[in-house]
Amino acid sequence: MGKKDACGTSLPVDQYRKQIGKQDYKKTKSALKATRLKAEAKKNSSGFRDAFLVIVAILCFVLCVYFFFYLNLSTEMNLDVDED
Repeated sequence: MGKKDACGTSLPVDQYRKQIGKQDYKKTKSALKATRLKAEAKKNSSGFRDAFLVIVAILCFVLCVYFFFYLNLSTEMNLDVDED
């Protein structure tokens, strides 16, 4: 007797999932295809962005080292000129 009552009611989560599934079927094939292509393009573009960021980081590091040595050598030359 209790089993019949338990089967009649479904969980709110199941009802929510069914509602979402029905909404997904309402979308046209072209809309679904466009969404899929957009997601794939976003996923593929992250590789280029990561590579670009790595190159920029390396260039910044090289420039910092260059400026460090430039400032050190330029101050040493100025000291040599003052001693004459």
